Amino acid sequence: MKSLVAFSFLLVFYFLFGFYLNQFDTSIVPRQLSAAHSSNYYDYKGVMNVHTDLSSGSATPSFVITSAKLANLDFLIFTDLNLFNMPTSFESYHGNLMVLSAGKYSYLDSRLIYYSLSQESIGSSLGDAQVTLADLLSQKTGANKDSLTILAHPYKAGFTWSGEIPSGLDGFELWNLKSLSNRAWQDSKLSTIWSFLIYPFNPRLSFLRLYSEPTDEIALLDKLSMERKIVVYAGAEANARAIPLANYFIRFPSYKRSFEIMSNHVMLKSELTGSFNGDRAKIFNALKQGNFYMAMDILGDPKGFVATIDDEKQSYMMGSEMKFKKGMVLKVKLPTTPKEFFEIVIYRNGEAVARINQPETSFPITAAGVYRVQVRVTSTMPIPDAKKWVTWIYTNPYYVHP
Repeated sequence: MKSLVAFSFLLVFYFLFGFYLNQFDTSIVPRQLSAAHSSNYYDYKGVMNVHTDLSSGSATPSFVITSAKLANLDFLIFTDLNLFNMPTSFESYHGNLMVLSAGKYSYLDSRLIYYSLSQESIGSSLGDAQVTLADLLSQKTGANKDSLTILAHPYKAGFTWSGEIPSGLDGFELWNLKSLSNRAWQDSKLSTIWSFLIYPFNPRLSFLRLYSEPTDEIALLDKLSMERKIVVYAGAEANARAIPLANYFIRFPSYKRSFEIMSNHVMLKSELTGSFNGDRAKIFNALKQGNFYMAMDILGDPKGFVATIDDEKQSYMMGSEMKFKKGMVLKVKLPTTPKEFFEIVIYRNGEAVARINQPETSFPITAAGVYRVQVRVTSTMPIPDAKKWVTWIYTNPYYVHP
């Protein structure tokens, strides 16, 4: 009897506390704010590293596409694992959503994402794919203009890349949802279980609690960017694994929820027109060159954010290479002032050289180097948690040569 009373009390407390958590808003910008493009660039949001039931996912490509539309994505990149003779029938516009069919392949102990703009086949078997990938990785940086090769989750447990990063690799995932979740579990199993328990009441808060900075990936970025141009990406690692419950299946987390957490925001000088071939080339080239930033969208819509290096004649977006000139400035503008305390951090060669608590700033570039921008905010958590620093935005680096 006492056990039943205790269990009933805990159950009632759980749901009452869940109601409290349900009212908690994690957003740092007003949700009713109508997001707009910046004055000089068009901002398009997309997600990559997405699996369907053609490999390790739990839903059909059509279902995933519908989920991406509900998440208000502009583009979606399928990356089914070790899939050969990949179907390209979904590679087109689906309403306002552009869908690209890439692939994710086993290579040594890691996983590589590969996309060919010319839709060149990677091979008919894993052996063929590995030969093709080995050839691409051995090339000089930027030698292959028509393909994109990305190292997925470089430090995910069981898939850690060993040795030097090949020159032919375009870039790697700085953020990967599965890696973040795995690290949270390793750091504190109790905290991870608590996040799982509060997920039904506030999914955004549940994921935000699990967040930790990708310190290993950041160190790798700073090391490689001093040697050559490298691009970093955000990967959803979305597969919505189905959990059986009675006669139903629960996708946890759902594709839509995964797509709403973080994304890549491509910056274009001209808007997408609706012509698939031309628009696909625009998105591909921006991802290839690093003309985009990564955002933790659960904190708020970053659309309208812009960061450029300007001289007297030209404005350079993130991912650009340029020659140092006197009078250069790095201009950063947030779409709005966050509700929580925030800072814009400017890095040069991996070292923080400025921290600004203003929504708009102009930082003088006085020397050559590799620059990048990070926007951090303090997110207030309900009890039993407290405030914590969370990165809202990471830009790709700017390469200022002597």
